[in-house]
Order: sequence, then C-alpha cells, then structure tokens
Amino acid sequence: MSGKAFGTLRGTVLALALMAAGAGAVSAESLSGDYLAARQASFAGDFKAAARYYGEAVKHDPENADLLERAALANIGLGDFVRAEALAERLTALGHSSQIGQLAEIAVLAHEENYAELVKRIEENRSAGPLVDGLLMAWAELGRGDVSAALASFDGVAEERGLAGFAAYHKAMALASVGDFEGAEAIFADPAGGGMQMTRRAVLARIQILSQIDRQADAVSLIDEAFGPQLDPGMVELRAKLEAGETLPFDIVTSARDGIAEVFFTIAGALANESAEDYTLLHVRVAEYLRPDHVGALLMAGELLEKMGQYELAAATYRRVPREDAAYHVAELGRSDALRAEGKLDAAVEVLEQLADTHGNLPAVQSALGDLMRQLERYGEAITAYDRALATFGEPDPAQWFLYYARGICKERDGNWEAAEKDFRAALEFVPNQPQVLNYLGYSMVEHHVNLDEALEMIERAVEAEPQSGYIVDSLGWALYRLGRYDEAVGHMERAAELMAVDPVVNDHLGDVYWAVGRKTEARFQWQRALSFVGWEDASDDVEPERIRRKLAVGLDTVLAEEGRPPLKVAHDVD
Repeated sequence: MSGKAFGTLRGTVLALALMAAGAGAVSAESLSGDYLAARQASFAGDFKAAARYYGEAVKHDPENADLLERAALANIGLGDFVRAEALAERLTALGHSSQIGQLAEIAVLAHEENYAELVKRIEENRSAGPLVDGLLMAWAELGRGDVSAALASFDGVAEERGLAGFAAYHKAMALASVGDFEGAEAIFADPAGGGMQMTRRAVLARIQILSQIDRQADAVSLIDEAFGPQLDPGMVELRAKLEAGETLPFDIVTSARDGIAEVFFTIAGALANESAEDYTLLHVRVAEYLRPDHVGALLMAGELLEKMGQYELAAATYRRVPREDAAYHVAELGRSDALRAEGKLDAAVEVLEQLADTHGNLPAVQSALGDLMRQLERYGEAITAYDRALATFGEPDPAQWFLYYARGICKERDGNWEAAEKDFRAALEFVPNQPQVLNYLGYSMVEHHVNLDEALEMIERAVEAEPQSGYIVDSLGWALYRLGRYDEAVGHMERAAELMAVDPVVNDHLGDVYWAVGRKTEARFQWQRALSFVGWEDASDDVEPERIRRKLAVGLDTVLAEEGRPPLKVAHDVD
C-alpha cells in the first residue's frame, strides 16, 4: 500500500480550484462530485458505491495514483479482482508501488497458477507484505513442483518471530496436499510445533489426516476432545463415518492455489481482532477469489461485512454457501441477521422459516426464529419456536436457560403471567444468579403486585451482579417505590437516570418517585423529559405517553385514583 493510500487525495482539490472555465470546469465539477461521493461511500464502508464513484473519478483523472488505488481497494472489497487488477496494472505502469495493487496482482497470478511469476515478484520485493511473503513463496515453490524448496521456505518462515505456528500449519497442509499424511501428522503431534493455532479448520484438517492413515479411532477422540458432546451436524456426520471405519478424503488443501487461499484466510483470522474490518476483509476476499468453495472464508467475510454495516453485501456473501454444506445453517442464520439489520424483516422471517423446515432439529435455528418473532411482537409464533427448540434437547442442558427466559418474556407479554413465571423460575434452576432473569422476573412481579419482598431480593442480587446496568438499577428503585419505601427509592432511581439519561421509562419512574416524596416540581420536570425521549432510537417502548400527559395535567395521586390503584403513602410536600 502506498504511503497515501488512505490519506488526502493528492493534488486533486488544488487542481479543481485552478481549472479554467468551459469544458475544463465541467470536467472538474464531475470529478469533484464523483470524488466526494466516493469518499463518503468509503467512510461508510460501502464498497459498492465506492467502486462505482471512484471508477467514474478515474475516468476524469486516469493518471491519479490515489484514485486508482482507492478504486482498486473498493473493488477488492467487493471481491472483483478482475477490475482491481486492471487498476493495479495502471498503477504499475505509472511507476507507483502500491500494496493494494500488489495484492490484486498477486491474487490474479495465483488464480492463474502462474507460480514462476509469483516467485519472481516476491524475490523482487513486489509482494503483498512481509506477513505473507514467506508463506506465499513456499506455496509458489510447491506449485512449481519443487517440494524441497517449498519445505525449506516453510522452515525459513518458522524462524521468524511470531510466525512459527503459521509455518507449522502450512507445512503440514503442504505435506498432506502431496500425500505425505504421516509427515503432516508428525507436525500436528509435535508438542514443539511452534504454537500452532488449533482452529476449527486446523482440527478438521488433522481429523482428515488421521483418517487417511487409518487412525479413525484417534480421529473420533480428537472430535470429542475438541468439540465436546454438543456437535454440529457436520461433525455428527464425520464422527459417524469414522466410527463406521470410513476413510475421509483430505480436501482442506488440494493444490498450491488452495494453499495460497489458506494463507490469506489464516492471516485474516489472525488480523480479525487486531485490525480494522476493511483491512481484514481484503485478505478474506483473496481467499474467496482463489477458492470460491472456501466456506470458512465466506462466513468470515459475511460477518465482517455485517460489522461494517454492509448488510446487503453480507447477505449476498452468506447466500453463496451451498445448501449441502454442513455450515449451511450457520450461513442462513447470518443471512437472516443481515436482512433483519437491513430492515427486510419479511425476508428475514422467510429465511428462518425455510431453515426451520430443513434444519429444525437444531436448537439454534428454532431459537433464532423465536427471537425474530419476539422482536416482531408475534409472541404466539415465538412461543411455538421456543417450544420446538426446547424439544430438541434429550436431557437437561445449561444452554436451555435462555430458551426458558425468552419464552417466559413472550408469555408475559402475551398476558399469560402464570406460565411466564414458571419459565423464568425454570431458567433460574439452570443459572440461579443470572442477572437478566432475576431482573425480569423481579420487575414483573413488582408490576403484577405479587411477591414484592421476593422480587426485591431478586433485583438486589441482579444489581450486585451488574451494578452498571441502568435497567436493573431502575428495577430496584421501582421495587422500593412499589413497596412504599420512597426515600430509599430516590437514590437508586437517580442512579438509573444517570446511567440511562435519555430513556423515557427511567425518567417517568424517577418522576413518580419524586412525586411520592413530595418533590412535585422535579417530578413534572422528569415527566416532561420522559415525553421528550419517546420514540428516540433504541429507547424503550414500554412507556405510556398519554398517562404521562395525564400526570402532568392532574398529578400522580389523581391518576392512581382514576385507575383504581392504591394511593401513595402520605408524604410531606416539600415543593
């Protein structure tokens, strides 16, 4: 990447200011508009729009290196390496060295399996960066048929600080790709393997390698050790095949091109928690391009795009995972999340309903459907989905607590308090001190005017577990208010208002508490604040604006009398 890859566009603004009138002014105006639109798209992480507008800007200023590099970057973000490489070639022809451009050109060379040119570029220091150079060289040597040179290159990478684990993994993959499964397993089994990261993909590779050398029992033990008793459908299938004595094919890396794809995928995994999403995405996109069936890369790309707010691209990426793949349900769950975030709720529901038809035996699928229906306030359908999720468990499992909790919320919202309470208490049998459950059950009991002492004790435990949660602190203040302990409620409710200053429910509650202790002017102020926050983004919708207006008009005492509720205990009017 050139030093100004993400800096100010070199000279463009000044050039625009100096351009003469006439045709030049029209061109300048077009360039300025496209550039500004492209910049805005880049800030928003919108690769699609950025690629379009930078592409238009390049037409107006075809020798501007910064524009060319930004356009290449946007196209890599889209996964369009044909366009990215064409832009990179123009950069090279203009004499500019760009890491983004080099990345695009290397990806295309690897895709074309032009390993001799890859080796030449790396030797000339025209590469994608020092983090990947040694691994690329090793796989390119293997692609040229020089196994000895490839293994020597892997060993060279292992000597570099922090790269021993990467080198060991890729050397094992290289040996397995040429049929040396014994050698590959020796690397995996070596306790001094350089800190090899045993990711899910690495474990799967070793399982396949063990199977290839007729060690099916060891492969089964590895599955049990790595993943425990709760296996996903893919692992269930693999385990059954191994127990039946079947030999699994080795398909993690079958060629040098696959190996280079694996380089970029493993580097992306290492960058995922250390670098910006867009930089990590570039490496994942290379892995996708070189190996379109790399499901791990597709899932990672979809997740990164979701984090960047690029929900349309995320949904499209998830959709590329084939239906027959063991991770299909994971991709569809991700696609539903992306559609939901994009506001396409009907489409999100359709995805989950279809997935429930094909993968309904997975609790995660039914739970996701229940969660979405709960969000849409379709509580009856949510309860049905949670019922099905719970039915998938053959025996009690700690993971069930959330299903009982979520189903309890739906039953409470649907007006079935007795059934809701049973679910909340069932959740607490699994996790006795879970603060969300304690708070919701305690708060609900306060609202239903039952078991107030027990409710207070539950909420106090929840506050102890999460003292910075405004909702939970609000519940404590509200429980004390319901118990008539108004003076004690004030401090907690003020603390809740500090933690959630723009929440209408919290401010409404604080107003009621102020009124109860005779601070009526402050009460009216808080009710006005509560009204001003109704409808704010992420604000609670459990608020009654008309009731607040009525309190402002006649006071809380009159509203309680009109509702047939018990009056407040006598409090001194301090206003």
